Amino acid sequence: MHTRFTETFGVRLPLLCPGMSYIATPELVAATSNAGGLGILATGPLTAEQTRSAIRRIRSLTDKPFGIGCTLMMPGARENAEVALQERVPVINFSLGKGDWIVKRAREYGGKVIATVVTEKHAISAEKIGVDALLVTGHEAAAHGGEVTSLVLIPAIRKVCSLPIIAAGGFGTGQGLVAALALGADAIAMGSRLALTRESPVHRTTKEMIRQRGVGDTIYSRNFDGLWCRVMDTPTARKLTRKPLSLLTAGWRALGMARRMKLPLGKTVLGGMLTQPQNLRQLAQFGAATESIRLAIEDGDHQRGVQLIGQVQGLLDDIPTVSELFQRLLSEARATRDKLPA
Repeated sequence: MHTRFTETFGVRLPLLCPGMSYIATPELVAATSNAGGLGILATGPLTAEQTRSAIRRIRSLTDKPFGIGCTLMMPGARENAEVALQERVPVINFSLGKGDWIVKRAREYGGKVIATVVTEKHAISAEKIGVDALLVTGHEAAAHGGEVTSLVLIPAIRKVCSLPIIAAGGFGTGQGLVAALALGADAIAMGSRLALTRESPVHRTTKEMIRQRGVGDTIYSRNFDGLWCRVMDTPTARKLTRKPLSLLTAGWRALGMARRMKLPLGKTVLGGMLTQPQNLRQLAQFGAATESIRLAIEDGDHQRGVQLIGQVQGLLDDIPTVSELFQRLLSEARATRDKLPA
């Protein structure tokens, strides 16, 4: 299946694995790329040294194009992006920050850049700085989807932007792929669907919980990590999304996060409290949420952990290999297309 996405990124299929923290590991990234899609490594929980090692691990597993994801507002993201540029990673996907410097540096070795956006304004800005494609994240998505559903957001951004669009939020079937293409997208990202594959590192307990949940079994709140975020509906998730962190609690958690990431304590905590309390609270909430996410994914611990998941979880009921999944999606897409009225 050929689209502008496949042509731009040199892959066979218009399918992408987004950079999901603790899930988009080198093994899942390589499996996605080997199956014909584009895998994006999650670098949020990684140090620069770990990112370099992960990039080299991917290259030992595949000779196909792949990318890394960088959430630029997070500590360490700039350093991880720098490593990717040094390693000449084929694709860099940035979000929540200004990525013009990444575009400029990637161009020097022929790299491609994807910007994650949730509004028309962001899409227009990203196109102006020269990115190669947009990852457009609708309301249905796991984690930080936008306020507008994919059904409306994709054609709205297509109307104001000429770049290839990768649609995220609600996609995990061949029918969804056909729908996204009809709306003006050139590919789909399937985080929740790829989290439920054999190559995914998600704990078996959590995988089974995903299989049992319906489309309505999620919570969308800004109290979990400071941004509007979609998570699986569990008693722990309800508790952690009941109210936002206080500034005092935020400062304490930021202190612990700074220690773990070897950041300057004074600048991170004391300076943040005095000059940018909102940024400090955001940083602290991200730090606290990161451990909750890890517990659910790696340990299957839902007494303390919280799983990021999209509404598409209600359509998922098996655990195929990535290759099996992609072949099924193509078959479903062809069958769906053939059923459409002439």
